[in-house]
Amino acid sequence: MKQMKYISFTNNPDARSALVEWWGGLDRARGDRAALRRCRNVQEIAFVPAFHRLRHDLSRIAPVDAEKLAVVAGVLSHVRNNDYSLRFAQQMATSKDGGDRARVSGLRFRRLLKIEERGDLYGALIRTVRLLDGSVNIASLADGVYWWNEMTKNNWAFDYYDRAPKEP
Repeated sequence: MKQMKYISFTNNPDARSALVEWWGGLDRARGDRAALRRCRNVQEIAFVPAFHRLRHDLSRIAPVDAEKLAVVAGVLSHVRNNDYSLRFAQQMATSKDGGDRARVSGLRFRRLLKIEERGDLYGALIRTVRLLDGSVNIASLADGVYWWNEMTKNNWAFDYYDRAPKEP
């Protein structure tokens, strides 16, 4: 396993594997999942040992920013199913039950893109994961959360509106 300069969950199979394995471990250690789900903010995640196991595992692959990774861990604790079929922003634009409306409305999506602080992003993404019935692309979501910046927002906007061009 070669040490990388930065972490990428979609482009680095080692990082993706470590993340998915950790997430799968939350099913076996339900207390860890429950502890992460109870966290009301990013600072509380730092007190959960499961987060530190993830941080330790990933730090062998690439340097990690603990605060960014804490948001990833907290949000992923709400994910029920890892669905690689589409990227996360595309999943937000898909319809429920074959309808013509996106699961995440255009208004809610635009509000999400206006968020600047990762701490504010935490609660908004938990609500978004719930709108998707807990079924998301873990690697895509993790990269978006970890690298939350203008480029991420632009990529999400293109992905979302390519799938839901009529969404207001």
